[in-house]
Amino acid sequence: MKMKVPPALVMLVFGGLMYVLDMFLPFGDFEFFGKQELAMFLFGLGILVILISVIQFFMTRTTVDPLNPKKTSNLVTNGVYKFTRNPMYLGMLLFLLAFGLKLGNAFNTLVAAGFVSYLNRFQIKPEEEALKEMFGKEYSIYCKLTRRWF
Repeated sequence: MKMKVPPALVMLVFGGLMYVLDMFLPFGDFEFFGKQELAMFLFGLGILVILISVIQFFMTRTTVDPLNPKKTSNLVTNGVYKFTRNPMYLGMLLFLLAFGLKLGNAFNTLVAAGFVSYLNRFQIKPEEEALKEMFGKEYSIYCKLTRRWF
């Protein structure tokens, strides 16, 4: 199955939904000490996780194109991929959580959960099927040893 919507665009759409929800929902606002600092930390962590994972892909000379997983030439299982099978998507989730904190509406966590659900169904599952077809037992073992998100 070929994916048609780039995950970065999906993240932007869900970020837009967070913004609209914050603008028009008259309740759910929250404030706590350190909220802005936590948002900045999550955003920075998201950048770091994505950068490290992209660098690992380039170092192993495999594709970072999420729309064509069959272009993958190597299975990356070390570094950050030892802890999560999808660090780039995890980084995007961290961006959304940071944005949700910045906006300060508790219901944005539901939008972030929707992002995870959407990616699991329409992006990650097809990727996993393609990788299992390409790398067989090696990929199945990796999936048993490493969680999908964290």
